[in-house]
Amino acid sequence: MRRSHALAMLCVLWLAGSAMAAAPQQGAPKPPSNDDCMACHSDAGAVRANGRSVAVKPDAFGASIHGAGGLACIDCHADLAKATEFPHAEKLAPAQCATCHDKAVAAYDTSVHAQARRAGGLLAANCADCHGAHDITPSADPTSRTHHLRLIETCGRCHGDEEIIKRGKIAIGNVVDLFKDSIHGKALIRSGLSVAPTCSDCHGNHDIRRKSDPESRIFRKTIPATCSKCHEGVGREYWESVHGTQVAKGSPLAPVCTSCHTAHQIRRSDVEGWKLEVIKECGTCHEQSLNTYRDTFHGQVTALGYSRVASCADCHGAHNVFPKADPRSQVATGNLVASCKKCHFGATENFAKYDPHGDPGNRERNPMLFYTTKFMQMLLLGVFTFFGIHTGLWFGRGLQQKAAARRTRGKDDSTEDGE
Repeated sequence: MRRSHALAMLCVLWLAGSAMAAAPQQGAPKPPSNDDCMACHSDAGAVRANGRSVAVKPDAFGASIHGAGGLACIDCHADLAKATEFPHAEKLAPAQCATCHDKAVAAYDTSVHAQARRAGGLLAANCADCHGAHDITPSADPTSRTHHLRLIETCGRCHGDEEIIKRGKIAIGNVVDLFKDSIHGKALIRSGLSVAPTCSDCHGNHDIRRKSDPESRIFRKTIPATCSKCHEGVGREYWESVHGTQVAKGSPLAPVCTSCHTAHQIRRSDVEGWKLEVIKECGTCHEQSLNTYRDTFHGQVTALGYSRVASCADCHGAHNVFPKADPRSQVATGNLVASCKKCHFGATENFAKYDPHGDPGNRERNPMLFYTTKFMQMLLLGVFTFFGIHTGLWFGRGLQQKAAARRTRGKDDSTEDGE
């Protein structure tokens, strides 16, 4: 006889005995107790007909938040409370977490995971995928799947598995590996810093939504507020800046945190590589400014891979960027000398008149540069025209002289032949 059949018979005998013992005292069948359930399910080899394990570790359940709280098996598996025949049916109704956790389940129903499951995406996470089943422990417990330091591991079971990503058609790809190499991931995983953000700090927990959802924590307009939960000081600077005020007005073009820092692969802002790459990020919006910057000494040196010269943030600020007309701006007329002195200690007012974005094509911004450029262009054109004509005439004269010389030599040869 197969092992599962033997276990089934054991269940029958155990529960039948329990029912007979209770019959004289009660008219209705007594619901199975946890001990009754464990009589079968505590066996590590307990399986369904399809081979799927239905074993429950008594110690793990006893240490869980449900077991320690005195919760009975039938509190979750409610259809067993009225069962009269054992072994019970092969397929039971799913445990209804909403019976106790109504708010969490209501939040989950609005999430991208719930939406995916309703659309047939059975790979999308449900309660048990994140919390476990019979061994659930509080998130404050270091062994919990939802503990701050272990959550990346839990989320990574799907979002770090290439096969699940492919089958589930998760467009964002393997973000877990990117996160592990980020400044946040290294602080969390390598340094064990509990203050470092993990998945739920940015995305939420039960109510995770798509980034296109205005209610999402990672919706474009909401991202600065999400990041400000940790980076409070930077957040205050950003919201007062020209970028933050434009985002608050609903601008779809003004940059938010992820525009410059990215999302899952955020790096330290003081490393050389990031300093050089962020210049290109500024140029995605300020293309003309990037072009004029590249024409200068600063721009050409950074293009060669050196970061010890002024970049965008050194002059304009990073999170506290203001228009030049704003007296708070680092490039406002009254602040220019101080800004230049950060690198050029002997900078004066005359030194600060240098335009690091000189545009020879902009007459209004740089009239002297504009007319000087025009003069040089005309001078260059005149020089090339003059010497082009001169060379052409000289070349033509040379051809004429060579032709005349050939004719003279021909006459001389004819004379000599006649003689």
